[in-house]
Amino acid sequence: MKAVLARMRALDERLPERDGVAVFNRVYLTVTETLHHRIEAGGFPAPRRAETLSVRFAQRYLRAVEAERAPACWRPLLQYRRHPGVRPLQHALAGINAHIGHDLALAVVATCRHLDCEPTALEADFDRVGDTLVSLEERIREDLMPGPDLLEIADPLTHLLGSWSLERARAGAWASARLLWTLRRSPELAEEFTKSLDAGVGLVGRCLLTPTAVKPDAKTGAYAP
Repeated sequence: MKAVLARMRALDERLPERDGVAVFNRVYLTVTETLHHRIEAGGFPAPRRAETLSVRFAQRYLRAVEAERAPACWRPLLQYRRHPGVRPLQHALAGINAHIGHDLALAVVATCRHLDCEPTALEADFDRVGDTLVSLEERIREDLMPGPDLLEIADPLTHLLGSWSLERARAGAWASARLLWTLRRSPELAEEFTKSLDAGVGLVGRCLLTPTAVKPDAKTGAYAP
């Protein structure tokens, strides 16, 4: 766990403050630190399982943002990370969408392979890690939500916020993990499903990053700095 935390802190120091990946990284770093403290304090009945799942989960994010070609689910955030029309809240939600919608299921399967156990053995740890992730969404909304004067009912961001649910994403991740585990003896089907999951989560991420704050110049099509 300490190794992934060190990599996240290094990213935090290296990236510009308003970079979209930096926005997600800051809140995810805080949550991962909280998770680490809870595991160290005995908050999980099976700390080795919880730490293995947490590390495998975080590693997928770190590999994605450092890769030459990231998975499809992460590409929208990487492509729109400096777009002036995308608000920090959108960047954060797009990161959560990619990480939970895609990475979490694969992390569960990787953990089961590593520990030689069935997904059912990880369910309690999955739920506890998921409960910690809820605080990530809460922190994002507290820190990044525009004030009432900016978030009008007709604001496109209001629609985006209402169209994505952390609870649904968690439930989907658990279902995907169980299915992938069932398909482990059919590599072709497992790969096909993984690619489909990656593409579907990427499509949702692109929608979450729809520019809402800045419009291009009518004549040139360029965005104002």
